[in-house]
Amino acid sequence: MKRLTSATLRHRVLLPVIGVSVLLSANVPPLYGFTSGWLHERELNSVEYQREHGYWQVLELPEDQRVNAIHAALLPTGKVLLIAGSGNDREQFDAGTFKTLLFDPATERTELVPTPEDLFCSGHSFLADGNLLVAGGTQRYEVLEPDIERAGGTMLVKNESPDGGPRGFVKGTEFVAPDGRRYSAGHDFVVPPATKTDEPGDRVVVTASETEVWVDAAGFGDEYVVERQTQYRVNGLVGDEVQDIYGLAEAITMDKQDYQGLDAAFEFNPWTERYERVADMHVKRWYPTLTTLPDGQVLTVAGLDGSGQILDGTQHEIYDPQTRSWTLRPDLERYFPTYPSLFQTATPDLLFYTGSNAGYGPDDQGRDPGLWDLSDNTFTEVDGLRDTDQLETSMSAWAGPVQDQRIMVVGGGGVGESALSSDRIDLIDLTSENPRFTAGPDLPAGTRYPNLVQLPDDTVLITNGSSDYRGRGLSDNHTARIYHPDSDTLTVAADPRVGRNYHSAALLLPDGRVLTVGSDPLFRDAKNSISGEFEQRLELYSPPYLFGGVRPVLAGVPDRVERGGSVTVISPHADRIDRVRLIRPGAATHMLNNEQRSVAVDFTATTLGRLELDLPEEATILPSGPYLLFAVDADGVPSVGVPVMVR
Repeated sequence: MKRLTSATLRHRVLLPVIGVSVLLSANVPPLYGFTSGWLHERELNSVEYQREHGYWQVLELPEDQRVNAIHAALLPTGKVLLIAGSGNDREQFDAGTFKTLLFDPATERTELVPTPEDLFCSGHSFLADGNLLVAGGTQRYEVLEPDIERAGGTMLVKNESPDGGPRGFVKGTEFVAPDGRRYSAGHDFVVPPATKTDEPGDRVVVTASETEVWVDAAGFGDEYVVERQTQYRVNGLVGDEVQDIYGLAEAITMDKQDYQGLDAAFEFNPWTERYERVADMHVKRWYPTLTTLPDGQVLTVAGLDGSGQILDGTQHEIYDPQTRSWTLRPDLERYFPTYPSLFQTATPDLLFYTGSNAGYGPDDQGRDPGLWDLSDNTFTEVDGLRDTDQLETSMSAWAGPVQDQRIMVVGGGGVGESALSSDRIDLIDLTSENPRFTAGPDLPAGTRYPNLVQLPDDTVLITNGSSDYRGRGLSDNHTARIYHPDSDTLTVAADPRVGRNYHSAALLLPDGRVLTVGSDPLFRDAKNSISGEFEQRLELYSPPYLFGGVRPVLAGVPDRVERGGSVTVISPHADRIDRVRLIRPGAATHMLNNEQRSVAVDFTATTLGRLELDLPEEATILPSGPYLLFAVDADGVPSVGVPVMVR
């Protein structure tokens, strides 16, 4: 046998060692990545981490049950209504494909609901009976100037005859210019009869009616442009109608054509799970705000009209749920950008406009926050808000129980496609003699499109958003914070796994979790070269209080309670209860959710395992409608929210 020398032995040992070393060094980055990722997941799933920061869970629905969730509302049944309409997808709009999805967070079951109109970019508000009023939406998608092939404009259709009833016309109705050029109506429309007024001296004055309709040229190019006011014949009319009904347009151009609003309105019935048509609004609206008033009626403001023009503030209207009809209120003249954040204060007839909005409108009008008194249409501006040039895409919410009358304004960005974003959290106490904003703690980064959710323990979850317009440059923040009103501080929440920016929303669920949906980025790469895709995954956040111990239990809660009345409920943990809250379910879209409010309820715990509740009597604090009743113990752990209707 050949004897191995020490040199040979060293050589043979060294080669395998070198080989293993090379192999390890080549694989260190992926091995390190795998190891660090595994350790990170292990930390996220640890009880200690979840008790301090909470936990996020991503949920992917079956492919045939996914929608572009533009709007989200928690129904009194505990299901979530996700309204897409056309979902900001022109192909779906052109095909007349409009979607609404019902999602049950308790079972994760879904169901698509027939959707009668394109409710994309509508407004919504809960009514006293629990129905969700949904008003407005999209009549037509925008066309940018380079893409315009046909001239278009607003045609004012006039009727000079007071005889007969309203005259209906269908989409495609032709208007003919004196020189023979033809233009077609972009949608169905109705022309009322003229009005007839008796004047002194047996005189009768007839005033022609007017209806606006968008028209497109029958042919392509500049030859269909009309630069001066022109009268048009309505094709197909006979007899006296030929003279009585006609079109009048100031100009028909090749200019940019904005999104156009709908006048359609519906109540979504949570129990039949179907839309119910109600009277149309007087004004077409895209990006409107609906605000529930103490008497149960709903104030509707702002939006783009049926020609894509921003409403000038003279056409607000109010919905009456009793008659399911609308009344114009020209006395309430106040200009707002689209989707303005309006909150009913503790004072009757007094609304607070935070300045938050979702765009559309000049940068020097309607941007200042203030108190709007509906009784005399006065508006008192308030000072102290930081970054006032970055209120677009900010979000506002009550901070703590509504009785405290504290509102927070969070994040935001510059007007339009600005890259500016704010890390601001500013607060205002409306009970002050001279209310003004004061600075709160700042977010870790500038944040457009934040989602704010009031939680049962009086804190506010602030999640998602991006530092640039619609997430440009992969700028989604992937962060979350919890704001504590009692200490004016932020604590770190677990990072959401899904980035969300424009067209995202978040809701509190009955079990105390938070659902986040949507996101509509422009791009999906850092170089902004690959078009974005709408985020259809859902994500559920379990706040730290869900890992804090045994949850209190409520039983014997009546389905309906009276405002100002007393209620007895059963709780085996009555001696642990620190606070009781009625939380109005959210109805969110475009960083707007003025429905959500947490109402503090006075209570007495008895030795018999009961809670004696005394409900607030002010409709400005506790408007009629659906709520979730939560009991929260001294450790901040809430019960499951029990649905109740307040009358």
